[in-house]
Amino acid sequence: MTDTTLAALQNMSKDNLITRMGIEILSINPDGAVGTMPVEGNTQPYGLLHGGASAVLAETLGSLAAMSHAGEGKIAVGVDLNITHHRSAKDGIVTGTAIVLHRGRTTATYAINIVDQDNHNLATARLTCVVKTLP
Repeated sequence: MTDTTLAALQNMSKDNLITRMGIEILSINPDGAVGTMPVEGNTQPYGLLHGGASAVLAETLGSLAAMSHAGEGKIAVGVDLNITHHRSAKDGIVTGTAIVLHRGRTTATYAINIVDQDNHNLATARLTCVVKTLP
């Protein structure tokens, strides 16, 4: 993916959930995506990283990679997300990496791994997106 396309996708993410969660997109291409998110501000009442925040990071990365795969004039929309939480985090930055499992004409599926700053596995997810033509 070119820097211009990455900038365009990042610009689409302004003033929405991605921005509010503090997610920073580091790379996007049809084979995957990488991004980071702070734990601070994304915790549940016990001070641990909220599982829903991890799900937002996972769906964001998988969806952006699927959008890159879909191409011009098409969109990718998540239709199935599952996530397993393995370990908690109380502070720092977490990193998510989406890796393609399937890229088809109408669907794209990605495995997403989320790790802490010490590379401990926090969560694994799988996202399937449907690829649709813009109306």
